[in-house]
Amino acid sequence: MGPASAESAHVRRALGVNTWVWASPVTDVRLSALAPLAREFGYAMLELPIEQPGDWSPEAAAGNLAEHDMEARIVGAMGAGRDLLDDSSRAATQDYLRHCVDVAVTLGSPTVAGPFTARTGRVWRMDAGERVAAIRDLRLAIAPVAAYAAERAVTLAIEPLNRYETSLINTVDQALDVLDPLLGDGTGVALALDTYHLNIEERDPAAAVRAAGRHCAVVQVCGNDRGPVGGDHTDWNALLDALDDIDYRGPLTLESFTADNDTIATAASIWRPLAESPDALARQSAAFLNDLHEQRSQAR
Repeated sequence: MGPASAESAHVRRALGVNTWVWASPVTDVRLSALAPLAREFGYAMLELPIEQPGDWSPEAAAGNLAEHDMEARIVGAMGAGRDLLDDSSRAATQDYLRHCVDVAVTLGSPTVAGPFTARTGRVWRMDAGERVAAIRDLRLAIAPVAAYAAERAVTLAIEPLNRYETSLINTVDQALDVLDPLLGDGTGVALALDTYHLNIEERDPAAAVRAAGRHCAVVQVCGNDRGPVGGDHTDWNALLDALDDIDYRGPLTLESFTADNDTIATAASIWRPLAESPDALARQSAAFLNDLHEQRSQAR
């Protein structure tokens, strides 16, 4: 895709933040406090993980977010017992993803994002034949859930993870190859890109964004060390230029984790605090991104 058009150049995107920055699992009580806090920091959207159905009430969350003029995005958590490549876990994982879609409908979220392949943190070796078989199995497993999502105007945004967290889809090119028969307008399948994983797996993260093109439905951001956005070695201008080029107009969502996150912290190797506090991580990231958007708007 070529350079950004005058119309799409320097898009100013809304900011979102995942509740995993502060809490795991999130609850109705925590949500009631996090929504106004995130709004105060400059976020217009909360990204809500569903670790276990029932941890929080979709109806209560919808009311809470409406009160603070915030939107919601749903993410899935591929923790223990969730794996589309495991015969013993596949049906339950499909049911879980359908539940995530139902919650997305309740909250008006256009996407359900996550690494919907295998349990996060499960890695394994494959020869060429085994990889072909795994791709076939994944496509067959995702197809009925994608159809369920598409019927409800929701998209499963499938996220490539780094090599230490999964084996099948690590790069954008791999995602485009594996998911090729399922990608397209109204199919219920797209991509979620996370700058942390792009930093590890892509030789040129901006080029990877451009390769994802119109299939990019979700963008999650954090510093290259999973800490605050800004002050890290990520070339944020190059990344935003690439998002402009593909005309991505969705939010930029801060995703990081408290070390107390039972579902994700071990798989993501979060062994230390990533900022002075979760509040500082969220506040610094929003300030950096807002300042960067302002600079880019003035340079237009």
